[in-house]
Order: sequence, then C-alpha cells, then structure tokens
Amino acid sequence: MTVRILPLPETAPPVPDHGLGALSTDRGNLPLDSVDVHASLTGLAARIEIVQGFRNPFDVPLEATYIFPLPDRAAVTALRMEAADRVIEGRLKERGQARQDYDTAIAAGQRAAIAEEDRPDVFTMRVGNILPGERVTIRLSLDQPLPHESASSATFRFPLVVAPRYIPGAPLDGERAGPGVADDTGAVPDASRISPPVLLPGFPNPVRLALRVDIDPAGLPLTQIRSALHVVAEEGDGERTTVRLQPGERLDRDFVLRLDFAPRESAALSLIPDESGEEGTFSLTVLPSGEARPRPRDVVLVLDRSGSMHGWKMVAARRAAARIVDTFRAEDRFAVLSFDTVIERPRDLGSGLVDGTDRNRFRAVEHLAALGARGGTEMLTPLDEGCRLLADPNRDRVLVLITDGQVGNEDQLLAHLEPRLNGVRVHTVGIDQAVNAGFLNRLAAIGRGRCELVESEDRLDEAMEHIHHRIAAPLATGLVLHADGLEIVPGTVAPARLGALFPGVPLQIAGRFRGAPSGTLSVRGTASDGTAWAQQATGVVAENPAARSIWARAHLRDLEDQYTVGGPDDLEQRIISASLRFGVLCRFTAFVAVDSRVATEGEAPHQVFQPVEMPRGWAGAAPMAAPRMAPAAFAADMEAAAPPAGAAPMAPMSPAPMPAAPSGPPPMPQGAPPGYGAPPPVSGRPAGRPAGRARRAAGPAPSPLTRFQQELANVLGRLRQVPDTREERVQHLLSELLPILESIVQRMQTLSLDTKPLAELRDDLHRLRPTADQPTVNDQWTRALQVLADFTGESPPRRPFWKRPS
Repeated sequence: MTVRILPLPETAPPVPDHGLGALSTDRGNLPLDSVDVHASLTGLAARIEIVQGFRNPFDVPLEATYIFPLPDRAAVTALRMEAADRVIEGRLKERGQARQDYDTAIAAGQRAAIAEEDRPDVFTMRVGNILPGERVTIRLSLDQPLPHESASSATFRFPLVVAPRYIPGAPLDGERAGPGVADDTGAVPDASRISPPVLLPGFPNPVRLALRVDIDPAGLPLTQIRSALHVVAEEGDGERTTVRLQPGERLDRDFVLRLDFAPRESAALSLIPDESGEEGTFSLTVLPSGEARPRPRDVVLVLDRSGSMHGWKMVAARRAAARIVDTFRAEDRFAVLSFDTVIERPRDLGSGLVDGTDRNRFRAVEHLAALGARGGTEMLTPLDEGCRLLADPNRDRVLVLITDGQVGNEDQLLAHLEPRLNGVRVHTVGIDQAVNAGFLNRLAAIGRGRCELVESEDRLDEAMEHIHHRIAAPLATGLVLHADGLEIVPGTVAPARLGALFPGVPLQIAGRFRGAPSGTLSVRGTASDGTAWAQQATGVVAENPAARSIWARAHLRDLEDQYTVGGPDDLEQRIISASLRFGVLCRFTAFVAVDSRVATEGEAPHQVFQPVEMPRGWAGAAPMAAPRMAPAAFAADMEAAAPPAGAAPMAPMSPAPMPAAPSGPPPMPQGAPPGYGAPPPVSGRPAGRPAGRARRAAGPAPSPLTRFQQELANVLGRLRQVPDTREERVQHLLSELLPILESIVQRMQTLSLDTKPLAELRDDLHRLRPTADQPTVNDQWTRALQVLADFTGESPPRRPFWKRPS
C-alpha cells in the first residue's frame, strides 16, 4: 500500500514530527480537515464554539458523515453552516422532521447539514452536497457547566474522540440505523451510528486541531491551572488567562483542564432573570463540611477487566479497587466481582458478602493483583449480581463500578438497573483518556451517587481521596429543596434526584423560578446521627447568559433518563417541547440547516464516513475490546492510491490485532464509503433515502401496478417520518394520504385493477374527523401504514433508533 502526503496549507505550516498533512487516497483527502475549539470560561460556566471544516477533494458532490464527542453536560444551542458566500443558520426541530428535511434537501441538490445526539456525549454530523473543491464550515455553539471535583477545584473536560465500544446482543435484520462498522443489535439498536471506522496505526495526522481556552475567574479565587493530558502554552494579565494547545496534536484523547480555587463560602445562590422578567433560572451550590458518623456498610466492587482496559488502565483499576478494599472495617461486609464475559471472585470468599477482616481483605487484594485485561464487556450480569447482594436495608449499601465505560448498551443497562437500585448508592470510577463520561454520569445520577474520572496514573492518588469521601458515610440523606420568598416552577429542579451529601463533595442544583429574583433556598435532610440537617443561601441577582441553557440540558437529561427507564407515555412529547422552547438539542430533536439555493443537479452525492483516531493508549488492547470495529476496515479505501512520480513509498503499516474474519468478503456496511470490499450503491445513497433527480438506469418501463406501488412507497416513507402526535397524524392522513388514495384508486379502477384494500382505507379516512381522540387516530394510523406496506410489498421498518422499545 502506498500513500501520497500533501503539506498543510500555508496558513498552518507543518510542525516537525506532528501533523504531517492530510492523508491522500485515489479519491483525494479525507473530508474533515480541521477542528477548532474555542472555550470562554467565566466563573464555573463555559461558552464554547466548535468549528468543523469539511473539504470536498472529489470530482463529484460529497456527503460527509462524522461521529464526534462533546461534553456530556454541555447544551448544544446553535448550528451554522457556511459555504462559499452563503451563511445558513440551523433550526432546531423534532428529530424525525429534521431528518426528513435534510434528506429532501439533499435529494433536491441543496446544501444541508444536520447534527443529531446519539448519546449525551456522542453526536453525528452529516454535511451534504459539498461541491467539488468546496469547503463547508460548520459552527456549533455550546454552554457547559464546570463540574466540581471537590470544594476547591473544578474541571473543564473536552472530549476529542469516540472510543470503540463493546456491542452486545444479536444482530437485527432490516435497514441499518447508520453507516458504522458495527451491526445494530437488540441491545444496541443504533450500534451502526456510534461505531466509526478507525484509522490504522501509523496514519499521518489527517485533521488540524486548534484549541484555545480563555479563563475569567469572575471573582473566584483561582490559584492554579493544570492541563492533565496535553502540553499547553499559558498567557495572561493576572486577571484573565488564555491557554492554547500546541500545534500538531491529534484528536485521540480528552482535553482536561483543572482549575484550583482557594476555599469559599459554604453555599451560594445565583438568580438569573430571563429578558422577559417573568421567569428566570436559579443556580445553587452547596459545599458541605464536617464529618459523618460511620455506619456498617455493605459494599460491592465491580471491576471491569475487559480487553479495552489493557495497559495503564488495568493497573490503575487494580490500584483503585485495592485502595477501596483497604478502607473496609471489620463491621463492614463486601464482595469483589471482576468481569469480562464471565464473573470471577476472590478465592475462598464464596458467592456472597464477607466481613471486612484482614484475611478477607488480603484475599480480595490478592485476586485484584492477578487480574489482566481480556474478553468483552458484558456489564449487565455483574451489575445485576451486585444489586442482588445489596439487599439489607439496615446497612449503608454501596455499589462501586470501576471501568472505562466503553459499552454501547447504556439505555439497556440503565433501564434494567433502575428498579433494582432502591436504597443502593452507585458510585462510578471512569478510567480512560477517552472515557465514556456520559454513561458513567448517568448511572451515578440514577444511583444517587457520584462519578470520578481518572485519565492517568498520576491522577489516581488525587482521585482516590475523592473516591474515599464518596463511599464513606454521607453527611446527610433524604435531601429536599425548600424555598422561602422564591417561587420555584414545579418539575424544573435538576438533578431530579438530589441523592446524598458527602464531606467535601459539592452539590449543584439548578431550576426555574417565577416572579421577582429574590428569596432564599435551603437544602434539608437527615444527618448521619439522625438529627435534622440544613444549609441555606440567600439569592443574589447575577448575569450568566449560559445558566438558562445549562439548566435546560440538565433538565432534559433527567427527563431522558426517566424515558429510558419507562416514564409516562407523554414524556417524549414533554421532552420535545422543552427542547424546542429552550433551544437545546436532545435525543428527540436535531439541528438542521438547509440552503435555499440549489447547488447540484440532484445527482446522489458520493458518501464518505470520516474515520477517527484510535484513542491513545489503546494500541495494545485485546481484540475483544472493540468487536466488529476492525481498524483495517478503512484500509481498503487507501490501497488503490498511487504516489506521484518520484515519491518515496510510505512504510507498510500493520493493523492492530483483530479476531479472525470469516471466509469470503465482509458485507458492506449501509452507506459506507467505497473501499469496504464492495462497490458503492449505484445511487451512492443508503436504502430508503430519496434519490431526488438522480438518473435511473435504463431498462423496461414499469407496469402500471408497479408505478402505483412506487408512488405509495414514497408516501409511506414520508408518513414514517411524521412526529408521534395526534395533530400531525391527523393532518397527514387527511391532507396528504387521502387525496393520493382518491387519485390512485380512480386510476386503478380505470385499468380494472383490484382496489379493495385501498378503497376501504380511503372510505375509513373519509369518516375520520379532525377532532378524533388519540386512540382512534393511532389505530387509523397503524392500519394505514399496514395497508400501504402490504400493497407496496415493504417489510415493516424498525422503530426509530432514538426511541425506546414499545
């Protein structure tokens, strides 16, 4: 295999040993050529702009797909597309409608972009109809809180790569949810959307990365700034500081910046009115102090030893678990469960909880010391077993999960565990340089615990001090929020589960209020000795433009987690309404930008799925760490590239070890770029997407019945994208489907074709009233889709991948 190396543009000259340029193939360079992150930190909030630059190196229009991470607590508030002399502001819409708008625009030859949330920290960007040689810039705006790690520190963490995730479950039949390299499964129905191809080791840097953080302490006593994983340059005037990432860095690990502060007051309440003055957002921070009276504990340690934990992560996980075991007292009981595809326990400790004696702790540490990374991440069974062991309501019950969190079945895990966590606190310890923080924070929130992230062995000792506070006896439990002189809007407090207070661990609460921005808030609960506990703060009017969207993202995340574990039927619509009202992206909405100008003749664009870096430190991971995600999958796209005359060939690159492939060529993933081992579809577009004005291959003219079937198949495709509301369904049944049925039935009768099922559906729609109730509309809707599917010969589609099973 040979490749041609091109220099970076003059605006960003090459840096020795870094960023050699863009990798060239026979079809040109990869479409994503730059990522620019600019964060402005004011106090404990950040406003961020991410600029993604896409360039079309092909001689045909291009559609690029890029799977990328964002901070899991961040609120995405805006999208802008810039191409040539055009600037198009994105609009936030219900997700199905946004996807339909995007597909329709691409089919019509218009430039378009769509951003969708697939996990709280994993997003998909599609940019279509980029003209040959053209550059399109996508700007995303975010607001993000800086989570407290202790009373004297906060962290700005910006992820830069989506790590390979273990995908459990049996593959699903039918159309894939995305073009990724993993199959959709019953446990992860959107696996093909969160599994981008991975660059082979040794690839030159294909993406130019720039990252700048401007820091304004806003009166907070900032004492130190620390970059955990990157070398940075720092400049400032004493009041404001700018931190810049050195050129040439790769998108292969999180960017972590820690801010240390001098001690502050124990509680603070900020009140931020809306422009209208009728409502506003409050932000309460409680910094508890004191010691709790310990009670006997039952603790289950669940340790991930799967293949992705190879190397320093396994060492750190063993050390973390052993440090926790060393804290157990004789009156405590514990169990240690290490897992990959099976569960193992320390020898001689049986299958239940054992006392925290010296002997038992020694056996546990002995077991931990012998663990190595191997196998897959079958996390459901060990977590379920941990919940089963923690059954005594008369003791403090704690479950601690130590893992990198690299699994794709987060919703399945949360839905299964939530009803089993009654009275059990769950703390998570995430160990990785590209950690799945979204899942670990969600699990800790549902378990009324805390999440601690460890990105290096150097960080472990500091992190363990925090972890010990979290697994110790809480200062106060049964927390409730009480307002005096401030009217809180019901149902808006986030987090919805206040959990417990632990020594030195800050608690942050946000919500909405009505009326005048004045009054006090107090957090009340029961102290560890059984007495009443309370802490109060008086409101101070503040200016914090990010507060509203940061609260909205936290509120939406609470609602989404309720939806995952089985909330009420109207919860989806409540989430959509809140998302659209506050302008914050969620799993049920999407930002879409469509250029009104037609850029192409409607030919289907060539599709490229942007590969991503293998996270740093993963090179020696065992094969089972990332099933169905062979880095070599992208290599075929490079093999036909020929170097220019006189160019020296590049040294061969060895792919990471992977499981043996089955004999014969692998199936081509839906919508994958050419080079996966099979030619691209004739249209260059995934099945089910409209082909627009693309030319059709010559052939015999279709029969009249076939033409009618094709016509109704198009209608069926549009109906399947309609939002699940009574008003939308009634409108589409009466305004779209009924007139088409009238026309087709009449034409079929003229040709003496059988019209019975269509005519019966037409007559039923005539009897449907616009004011019909929800059950009647739903029944008619289901019947209409079934009649059309039977007539067109289409198999029923899967449910939308972003919705829970019905």
